[in-house]
Amino acid sequence: MHPHAMSSSPVLCSLDAHGVAQLTFNRPQVNNAYDGETLETLLTHLQQLAQDSSCRMVVLSGAGKHFQAGADLQWIQRIANASAEENIHASRQTALAVHRLNHCPKPTVALVQGACFGGGTGIAAACDVVIAADNASFSIAETRWGLMAGIILPQLADAIGVRQLRRYAQTGERFDAHEAKRIGLVHSVVSLDALEAAGQRMVQALLANAPQANAQTKARILHSAWGQLSEAQLDTLIQEHARKRQSAEAREGLASFIEKRAAAWNPFR
Repeated sequence: MHPHAMSSSPVLCSLDAHGVAQLTFNRPQVNNAYDGETLETLLTHLQQLAQDSSCRMVVLSGAGKHFQAGADLQWIQRIANASAEENIHASRQTALAVHRLNHCPKPTVALVQGACFGGGTGIAAACDVVIAADNASFSIAETRWGLMAGIILPQLADAIGVRQLRRYAQTGERFDAHEAKRIGLVHSVVSLDALEAAGQRMVQALLANAPQANAQTKARILHSAWGQLSEAQLDTLIQEHARKRQSAEAREGLASFIEKRAAAWNPFR
């Protein structure tokens, strides 16, 4: 168990003597689904770690049985019923969290077990290295609920390519760790009990290399990536994401989730 694992904070943060930061999603009661407080906490930690010269790298994991099951849809519904300004703020925090993680000047490693859905796939795509347990399950299922994953599509395009994204972001189908590896979202797959040890081996490999050289290499790699967004491009994604959340389609999709029924557009309901 990570230090402070009993804390009520939605994202735990610890830094060891080697400069390895552990960021742990800590809402196991909802499969680590994120809400506004989660995003605020994650943003604060990422900003502090990026500026902390004693931090050499960041390891992300999920408390309990799952990595990150995407957005908390009950929170999403509350936001959808709030003002346009609150929707823009929620979308901006979501976009900034993934954007800041993507551009973190330290190497980032995600250790994924169990569910990795929606925004969770965006978080994985924004990390430098992803190691998955063989029980991991993935999906980009926003359109199931009348939402769209616009904010994480640039990072996912960098990770799995436009070809695979055209399939998985529209079908919302679940795929396993081996398919995630085949399409490039995951670098390696190990048994669940070997996940932490595989993470430690990756930490050692990364710590053997010069931190400034790695930071410069990462920045150069990202220079021509889909996720290298200008402020204007990021703002466009945020506006579009927020508007979709307040659409009639999203109202029906979120109602279908809450009422545990198929949505109106599903002819097989």
